[in-house]
Amino acid sequence: MSHTIAAIATPQAAGGIGVIRISGPEALQVADQVFRAADGRLLSQSKGYHAHFGRVFNMDGPIDEAIALVFRAPHSYTGEDVVELSCHGGLFLMQQALRAVFCAGASPAGAGEFTKRAFLNGKLDLTQAESVMSLIGAQGGQAARAALSAHDGALSREIRRLSQSLIKAAAHMAAWADYPEEELPELRLDALAGDFDAAKQTLSALLARFDAGRAVTQGVDTVIAGRPNVGKSTLMNLLAGGERSIVTSYAGTTRDIVEETVRLGDLLLHLADTAGLRETEDPVERIGVSRARQRLERAQLILAVFDANEPLTGEDFQLLDACQGRPCVAVVNKSDLPQQLDVAPVRAAVPETVFLSAAQGGGYEALCAAAARVLGTEGFDPAAPLLATERQRDCCRRALACLEEALEAITSGITLDAVTVCTDGAIAALLELTGEKANEAIVDEVFSSFCVGK
Repeated sequence: MSHTIAAIATPQAAGGIGVIRISGPEALQVADQVFRAADGRLLSQSKGYHAHFGRVFNMDGPIDEAIALVFRAPHSYTGEDVVELSCHGGLFLMQQALRAVFCAGASPAGAGEFTKRAFLNGKLDLTQAESVMSLIGAQGGQAARAALSAHDGALSREIRRLSQSLIKAAAHMAAWADYPEEELPELRLDALAGDFDAAKQTLSALLARFDAGRAVTQGVDTVIAGRPNVGKSTLMNLLAGGERSIVTSYAGTTRDIVEETVRLGDLLLHLADTAGLRETEDPVERIGVSRARQRLERAQLILAVFDANEPLTGEDFQLLDACQGRPCVAVVNKSDLPQQLDVAPVRAAVPETVFLSAAQGGGYEALCAAAARVLGTEGFDPAAPLLATERQRDCCRRALACLEEALEAITSGITLDAVTVCTDGAIAALLELTGEKANEAIVDEVFSSFCVGK
């Protein structure tokens, strides 16, 4: 981190304002070469948390009016000296200003390099760094609140509390084994097992909330399935809030998969409207049906659609068989028409069954509630500690496995050395989760998914 970096920190599109962020040991000196304050003062002589109005220049002359914000180390986002140049957000102007900053000695910032420097300088831990992209990508109120809670350290505090408890237990075991002649507090195995069991319960609860949290923050791969003409495309259009799928009275209209990301209550669904499930001689439709079956097999949530105005068919019963034991909501569509469908077999196979009129919108709230129950997001608390990434989940899973081995060793009467090894493994996994003992490869992997400028 000995060099100074710069990048455009706002989206690469025309806007009212664009921000170029400069960070590093020479940030103020680099900025002084491209920015001239209206009052003639140098930025390198400015105090932190001060704004200066002026112009940005390159070798050919002035580029644009700008405001320079000065942040002095360590009181900045990265923990380094930082200057942010706010210009008019035209793409050409921003590119010219950034080029001038590079010519003044700054290097192009890599993906996530500003946040990586904040992590390396102790401004935030790895879970808080990961929450930055969750904040940027949040597509709903619950997701945004969960990301902000993580950024404020909700998960970090929980993991730190667990790791400190285990470190204390490991230290007690080590002292008891190494200094038996000293007058140390008695090492009670029942108390040790109680501490481990409490930590195990906390980790189990975090893991149990993972899928529900992902459903709210990352979204769920969802497929709309059913035989032709039950109203799948009409349901797709209802959820998408506009015409995404073609709707006709002819069976087999939808032949390929139509995809859209939609909100269903507090849930984010990556929704796929598929071809009607039936046997067909049409070679094009047959390909669409095959793709529909493949999506059905790997979907995280199934919206199985049935026609309330017609009795169940063989294709309906095949779909019910495919849905058993899967996260599924049965949608009995066309509820505004006379009911001919026997709902008992549907409820027997799919307990979460709702009546809906996709054409009229009736039953939408019931569908929202049913999907939340299936995915476990009912009563979701965005302020609670939440595992947000597969990396965090894997660290938590490994820590839990080590604690289970430690408890088994205690109950089996195995020597404390084995218990200590298991405890050390759990501690290492938790410290890796927060980044206190993460190696360079793990850190690089975390920040590889970031956007440039953040």
